[in-house]
Amino acid sequence: MIRVWQMTSVVAICLIGLVLPSRADEAVEWKAGVATVIVTPSQPMWMAGYASRTKPSDGVLSELHAKALAIQDSAGTRAVIVTTDLISIPRVLREQVVAAVEKQFKLSGNGLLLNCSHTHCSPVVKDDLELSVMYRLEPEQRKRIETYFVELRDKLIGVIGAAIEDLQPARLSYSHSRCGFAMNRRLPTKDGFQNSPYPDGPVDQDVPVLRVETFEGKLKAVAFGYACHNTTTGLQQFNADYAGYAQTEIEKAHPGTTALFVMGCGGDQNPYPRGQIEWAQTHGKSLATAVEAALLPQAKVVHGPLKVDFKEIDLPFEPVTKDELLSRRESKDIYEQRRVEALLADVAKTGKVRSSYPYPVQVLQFGSDLTLVTMGGEVVIDYSLRLKKELGKGPVWVAGYSNDVMAYIPSERVLAEGGYEGTGAMRYTSLPSAWQQGVEERIVTAIREMTERLRSK
Repeated sequence: MIRVWQMTSVVAICLIGLVLPSRADEAVEWKAGVATVIVTPSQPMWMAGYASRTKPSDGVLSELHAKALAIQDSAGTRAVIVTTDLISIPRVLREQVVAAVEKQFKLSGNGLLLNCSHTHCSPVVKDDLELSVMYRLEPEQRKRIETYFVELRDKLIGVIGAAIEDLQPARLSYSHSRCGFAMNRRLPTKDGFQNSPYPDGPVDQDVPVLRVETFEGKLKAVAFGYACHNTTTGLQQFNADYAGYAQTEIEKAHPGTTALFVMGCGGDQNPYPRGQIEWAQTHGKSLATAVEAALLPQAKVVHGPLKVDFKEIDLPFEPVTKDELLSRRESKDIYEQRRVEALLADVAKTGKVRSSYPYPVQVLQFGSDLTLVTMGGEVVIDYSLRLKKELGKGPVWVAGYSNDVMAYIPSERVLAEGGYEGTGAMRYTSLPSAWQQGVEERIVTAIREMTERLRSK
C-alpha cells in the first residue's frame, strides 16, 4: 500500500533559520510531491549481499521502503528521485520502470533517478541471480524472486505516480554537514589491500541535505546523502541498516516529513564499528543528528530552472577470448566456475564474449545552485572527491549506486592497486574481466561534458 505522508507541524527548534517568509504574491518556482511504499517481501526470501549465506530470511527486523520525491519547475520540467532500501537497482528493472512512467505519467527517463541504499539485509532482486554466479537456489526460491521482482516494479511505478499526483507549491533549499562513522576499508598490507579499517585512506564524510518546504514553511521532505556501505550487520532478518534507522529518526523528529536517503560513493567505505544491530542503530542516530545540524543554519535557496540529462557510455573490459574462458573452467574457485558457465552460456547466445558495458551517468541541475550527479555501480570515494572539486560552480552532490548496480567502479588508483574493489569482486559477477585502464577518465569526461552542456542551455 502506498502512503503519501500528510503535512503536520514541524518541531519549532528545527525551524531556526529554516522558515522563509511567505508572501501572497510570491511566484511559484517549484512544485514538489512525496510518496512512500513498503517493499519488504511478504514471505521468506534469499537475502543479497553476502555469498556466505546458506538459507533464506527468517523474519523482519525493520520494514524496507521505497520513497519518491517529485520536483517540477515553473516551466513544467520534472525529476523524480526514488530511494530504496535495496541491495541494487538492476538495469532491467530501471528499463521496465522507465517505459511505464514515460507512458503513464509523461516523465522523461532522463529525469528519473533510482538509487539504492545497498543494505545487505534486503532480498535478492531478479538480475542479481539471472546468471547464478553468486547463489545456487532451489526452484521455489527462484520463483519467489521472480514474483518479488514484478511486485517491486509495480510498486516503484505506483510510488512515482503518487509523488507526481502530490505535486504542490514548494520551496527548495540546500545545506550540508558532516558525519564521522564512515572509514576507508582498503588497508594496505604486505600481502595487498585487505578489507579492514584504514583511517588514513580517503573518505568523504559530507552529508548533503536538500530541504523541501511548503509555502507555509513546513518541512515536507528531506533528501540527504552519505558515502558508506550499509553493511553494519549480516543478520538474517530484513532491515535497512543505518540508512533506515537514520530515516526513521528524522521522521520521528519531524512528523509528517518524508526522509529519503541517497547513497553516495561508498564502494570502498564501511561503517565502523560494525557487526551488531546496535551499531546500525547508533550510526543511524549519528547520521540523523548530522541532518538535524544541517537544518539549523540559514539554507541556501535553490532556484531553477531544472535541467536533466541521462546517458549510457561504453566502459570496456580487458579483452577475453572464448579459449581463455575455457581454460578458466578448470579453476577450483566455485564462483569462478559459475562465472565461466554464465559467460560461456552468453557466448553461445551472442557468438562473442562481451567487450563492454553500457554504464549509466546522470545529471540533475537546479539552476546554478545545485548539481546532482549520479553514477551506476559501487563507485569508490575518489569519484566524489574529484567531481566535487572539478565541477565547482555551486554545490555538487555526487551519488553512486544509481540506475544500475552491476559491479564495483574503481578509480584509476584503485584499479592499479587491485584488491577487492579493483578486480577481486568481479568473480561474483557475470562480467568477463576487469575494467580497462582509463575507466575513471571515461566516466568523469562524460559527466563533465553533460554538466557543461546543461549549464550552457
